[in-house]
Amino acid sequence: MLLIAAKVIRKTIPVFSFVFLVLITVVIIQGLFKPENETALFQIGPVVMYKEGLLYALMITLRVTNIVSSFMILVLTTKPSDLVETLVRKGMSPRIGYVIVSVFQIIPEMISSMGTIMDAQRARGMETEGNLFVRTKAFLPLLGPVILGSLINTKERAMALEVRGFNSSAPKTYLNEEKTYNHSRVIQSVMLLLVVCAVTWRIFV
Repeated sequence: MLLIAAKVIRKTIPVFSFVFLVLITVVIIQGLFKPENETALFQIGPVVMYKEGLLYALMITLRVTNIVSSFMILVLTTKPSDLVETLVRKGMSPRIGYVIVSVFQIIPEMISSMGTIMDAQRARGMETEGNLFVRTKAFLPLLGPVILGSLINTKERAMALEVRGFNSSAPKTYLNEEKTYNHSRVIQSVMLLLVVCAVTWRIFV
């Protein structure tokens, strides 16, 4: 419901397609081979699906779906820079904030770098499209330049941060003004209460 309300449900389709493909194997394995299986639900030839395994697989499916949905609603509706800046304002270490931003940025940067290197290889006559063997053969030469480029970018970024006084103990200032909303405190209090209730329920129930 949150993904639909945020109008980002279409962007989650590729992710959920992959997740559900993996979960199908979980359902099959648990339904057939779970040690606690006793009650047969249906049989297709020699294959028997059991109630206990399917219920356990359903529980795993719901948990994974909730985890992926929570992650997607965060990633698709919140800019990493805004998230980290808000956390730093609340008292989080700027070093930890930098690590979080780097994690969010490293994958798009590597994808962009791989696209550039692959275009350069195509321009030099390397075959990058075809069957699985051809694609694998073309992918292996990408690893070296991509990894080396990432290491160089990390070193250059660390040097740039040092020049700008990242490790200085002086009070930090912020480029953007902090955004405040009318019901922010109420929503934060409700969410905190829900988290406490969920943790308590998981511990004692």
